[in-house]
Amino acid sequence: MFNRQHLNTRPIFIAADILLIWLAFEIAYATRSILPLERVFFLPGYTKTLLILASAVCWVVAGLWVTAYDSVLLGRRRLLIWTTLRQGTMAVAALVLFQYVQRIDLSRPFIALLFAYGILLQCLFRLGCRLAAGTFLGADAARRHILVVGRGETALRLGRLIEANERFGLRLLGFLDQAESRVTLAKEYPVHPLADLAALLQRTVVDEVLFAVESQRLGDLEDAFLLCEEEGVRTRIHIDFFPHIQARVALDHLEDEPLLTYAGAPHDDARLLVKRISDVFLAACALVLGSPSLLVIALVIRLSSHGPVIFRQQRCGLNGRRFTLYKFRTMVVDAESRRAEVEHLNVKKTAFKIPNDPRLTAVGKWLRKFSLDELPQLWNVVRGEMAIVGPRPPVPDEVAQYQRWQRRRLRMRPGLTCLWALGGRDNLDFDDWMRLDLAYIDTWSLALDWQIMLKTVPRVLSGLNAS
Repeated sequence: MFNRQHLNTRPIFIAADILLIWLAFEIAYATRSILPLERVFFLPGYTKTLLILASAVCWVVAGLWVTAYDSVLLGRRRLLIWTTLRQGTMAVAALVLFQYVQRIDLSRPFIALLFAYGILLQCLFRLGCRLAAGTFLGADAARRHILVVGRGETALRLGRLIEANERFGLRLLGFLDQAESRVTLAKEYPVHPLADLAALLQRTVVDEVLFAVESQRLGDLEDAFLLCEEEGVRTRIHIDFFPHIQARVALDHLEDEPLLTYAGAPHDDARLLVKRISDVFLAACALVLGSPSLLVIALVIRLSSHGPVIFRQQRCGLNGRRFTLYKFRTMVVDAESRRAEVEHLNVKKTAFKIPNDPRLTAVGKWLRKFSLDELPQLWNVVRGEMAIVGPRPPVPDEVAQYQRWQRRRLRMRPGLTCLWALGGRDNLDFDDWMRLDLAYIDTWSLALDWQIMLKTVPRVLSGLNAS
């Protein structure tokens, strides 16, 4: 896996160690208290709290010292267990020294129990993380589809590393070079002409393009870099030289191979993970707490017009991934087949939008005015196909008409609301809508997401500029 990915997991494992050692301490304390030994074991509240804090600090420092957090996902299971044992041994030794300095009389069986429970809980948790990593990082929504530019030894070596890290969500799509051919590694991959890059980005889900060519060829590849930047595709380069482009630049590693990363969209995995966790929590809570309202809306739709309650439609998500978007049905059942009848009423360029669409049902007009028809998309958020804040997911026909600079909005997970919801909603011109989405991508932060969410609620409840 990429070095930045792995570094971002360290805080998670450190936090987990603190909680696990706290749990191990409590279990060891309870176990020692019920053991039929001659000496009664009891710790006053202050002393117990001090020892719990000391235990957590000793375990974390020992883990950093023996690089235990670097072997949780990488390396063999034997190495993971060995480093966990070393970490526990050093931590218990430090804790014993601490209790002597503080003149705290600890029971030896308690120390042995703390060591045993700590090692057991850590090993179970870390082995579980290894098993879950493949499922989580290898899921469709998290998988990274990679094209490699070049066909030399460096490009092939990187291709093999991508194959070796497939369980961490890396997927090699193929190679780009001067002529079309095939390359055989563990699998056989196509080699596309470099001139086909623009077409590949449009018809294929490509998350990253990795350049592994000789430095003398970089001058000829500037157009390819600019194309990737314009579309917002993350690019990485294997050597220590980069062309004059303005995307965010960061140094990363695929194991020991250095790569310069160019990103036209946010790529801080730690902050994006916080965003994702917040989205799932908020969406799940909204679905649970709002379930009575959702049922009432569904019942009203069912009783007021013929047809299904939920409308399903194919949309384009992160980097062009197709997914099924869910909405409460607001139109008559045959609305799609009647689209040709109302094409002349469309007021948007590229996107299809008709004010007071005649195909709307009476209930549908009300639902759209207050954006209640969008509530089922909370399930899309839970599934990882959408976020709460992000550019709206377009339909494939709309994406096919995008100008190149507009395609960069696909490089962020689509959302329920964004800057356009605060800047005029349906009254915005299409180009202004696109520019607001790109402005959101370029200035994204967790604080901005919360500002947009808090400002969206009163805007939606007012029903202003909605049609």
